[in-house]
Amino acid sequence: MGFQSYILDEVTTAFPKLRNRTYASDMQRYMKDIAPFIGIKTPDRRIALKEIYKSAPIPTSEQLGKTARALWKKPEREYQYAACDMLATFNKYLDKEFLAVHGEFLLTHKSWWDTVDSLGGAMVSPLTVRYRLLPLMNQWNKSENIWLVRAAIQHQRGRRTETDIPLLLRYCHDHADDHTFWVAKAIGWALRDLAYYDRPTVTKFLAQHPGLDRVAVREALKHA
Repeated sequence: MGFQSYILDEVTTAFPKLRNRTYASDMQRYMKDIAPFIGIKTPDRRIALKEIYKSAPIPTSEQLGKTARALWKKPEREYQYAACDMLATFNKYLDKEFLAVHGEFLLTHKSWWDTVDSLGGAMVSPLTVRYRLLPLMNQWNKSENIWLVRAAIQHQRGRRTETDIPLLLRYCHDHADDHTFWVAKAIGWALRDLAYYDRPTVTKFLAQHPGLDRVAVREALKHA
C-alpha cells in the first residue's frame, strides 16, 4: 500500500472512533464555525497519529503534498490538523518546491489562524531555513491573500539571533498601515519575538510607525 492510501485509510478509520459530540460542539464554537469537528482533543489526536506513523511507508515530497491535499478535502477540521501533524512529522522529506506547489494551496484553502499557524511551524519556517526561498516569501508578502501575508511575516519566528532583521522589518513596514486583525497580529508577534533579544530595534520601529495597528503594538510590547 502506498503512503497516501495508508495514511488516509488509517486516519479515516481511527478518527471516527474518537468522536465526542460534546467536545465537537465546543471546538466548533471556539473556532467560529470554520468547520465541523469530530471532537478529538489534541493529545488524543497526536497519540493516534503517532501509532499510525510507526508503520507508514517512507514518503516522497509529492506524496506528502497529495496526502495533505486529500486530508484537506475532508469536512471535519481534525483532518486538516492531521495534515499539519503529518507534515511536521515527515518534514525532512519535503523538497524545495513543496511550499510553492502544495504549501500555498494549503495556506489559502479553508484558511483560519489554526491551520495557517500550524503550517507555519510544520513547513514554512523549517523549509525557509533549509532552502531560504526568499523570492517566494517576497511574493507571499506582496499577496492580496492575508494568510499568505501572515505566513510571510511570521516565517522567521523563533530564529532569535539567526533572524534576518532587515527582512523582518521590511515585511512589517510593508503592512504597517494594514489594520486587518490577522495581519496586525502577525506583525505584533514577529516584533515581540525580536524584542526578546533586540528591544531597541523594536522600540525604534514602533516610534517610526505611529499609525501601526494597536493590536500589533500591544503584542510587540507584551513582555516589555
